[in-house]
Amino acid sequence: MFNALLKNLSILKKFLFVNFIFFIIIGTFTMLYLSNVQPSLIKKKAINHIQIVDNTISHIDRLKIKFNSQDIRKFLFSTRFLFQNLDRVIFFDNKYNLIGDTDTLDLDPRSFSQRLDSIELQKIDEKPIKKKKSIKKLKKKNKLSVKDILLNYSKSKEFGRSYTFVQESYNQFFLTTIKNININGANIGFVMITENANDIKNAINERKTFVIRTAIIVGVVVLIFSIILNRYFLKPIKNLVDYTKIVKEKSKKKTNINILKSRNDELGTLSSSLDDMTNNLQKRIQNAENFSTDLVHEIRNPLASLKSATEILNETNDKSERLKLLNILDHDIQRIERLITDYSQILKDEVALSKEQMNIIDLRLIVKSVVDDFNSIYETKRGIKIAFVNKDNLKDYKIYGIENRIEQIIANLLDNSISFSADKKKILVQLSKDNNENIILKVIDEGQGFKEKDTDKIFKRFYSNRPEKFGEHSGLGLNIVKNLVDLHGGTVKASNNPNQKGANVEIFFPKS
Repeated sequence: MFNALLKNLSILKKFLFVNFIFFIIIGTFTMLYLSNVQPSLIKKKAINHIQIVDNTISHIDRLKIKFNSQDIRKFLFSTRFLFQNLDRVIFFDNKYNLIGDTDTLDLDPRSFSQRLDSIELQKIDEKPIKKKKSIKKLKKKNKLSVKDILLNYSKSKEFGRSYTFVQESYNQFFLTTIKNININGANIGFVMITENANDIKNAINERKTFVIRTAIIVGVVVLIFSIILNRYFLKPIKNLVDYTKIVKEKSKKKTNINILKSRNDELGTLSSSLDDMTNNLQKRIQNAENFSTDLVHEIRNPLASLKSATEILNETNDKSERLKLLNILDHDIQRIERLITDYSQILKDEVALSKEQMNIIDLRLIVKSVVDDFNSIYETKRGIKIAFVNKDNLKDYKIYGIENRIEQIIANLLDNSISFSADKKKILVQLSKDNNENIILKVIDEGQGFKEKDTDKIFKRFYSNRPEKFGEHSGLGLNIVKNLVDLHGGTVKASNNPNQKGANVEIFFPKS
């Protein structure tokens, strides 16, 4: 039930609820402690009272003191050392008559004016201290005379044992102990001793004051902490939750994510990361949707051509015409196959890119390796020679990137140049640096060049200006190059050579 209750509460309410429970538990234990402190302190004094009473009775018996006013007076003078820490000692005879009172004597160190003709007492429940000893706890006020107290004591079960009780009057707190005096089996009177126990009351008041002050301070601290927690932590977290809900529900509501991103703490970093991940995810979703739409559109053309060629093929018996239709079928099938293959590769690359990490790599070594691989294939096959030129003769062309993706960029550019170059032509791959130490990679061929005035079009998805090569290319190669260059923080542009023969593709990589 407790867990179910907490599940439905906000973080702030959970925090306050847990603190509230904590306060209840601490408060309960504190009240139990305070309720037991007074009896414990009284108990210590009561034990001392009982010892004094027992010693007094022992002295009376040993000294054969007669129980009359004159002998008791002499006894009080001669044994005043027994009562140094007490405020008052009173003796009564068997008929409850006063026969001795330190308050009427000139005894040092004190003489008290507190009269015991009537005492504000409270009825109490017994709590045994030791065997034959008891202590009383006040609950209800009643005005009783000393004679009434002695009479009640004589008739109670406490008779024969020390009987201790407390009195409160005019901000005074007294502890009193009564016991009958039994000599040779006969009860000859009573002794009553009283001590000012304000130190007990003061100790209790100090503890209560300390507890109250501590509770107030802790409460204020918790309140301040709750306000700070809510304003600087919980409220921003709630805003992040609202932001994720808006994204999830594709709502058009405005978010305050930019305010959270401006924070210079972990929540600001978290907000920036969350917003970046959300934007990247939305961008990928948008790209995937656009890509799928474009792919469907591109496949429709060869499918329509396949359908038409198939219908005509069934209706003609001319061998040359049938051969031409079969070539069209083969061409369109290659186109569809190429589209699906390249699209599948792009999806795999996107997944791989999210896992790959960039490192410092030497672009010169990578370019040389790819050029050597292409030369080993196309120099013999088509007589095409790819030359690698290190224009500045530098040994160091370090960039921050992913090695296999750089290889993919160079391979796509070379593949594109080779496909649109005649046999026995040359392709130049050139590395250099500009004045800002940025690295420039150029791929220059001797092909037909670009027909478009706006050469940025060639980097768009599924773009191709060579219908005769439609089956060999999906129109994705240069688009992949641009995406990978963007990933490395670079730029790519294309142009025709000054003599209008061949194309020139330039890539600018930032220095490492």
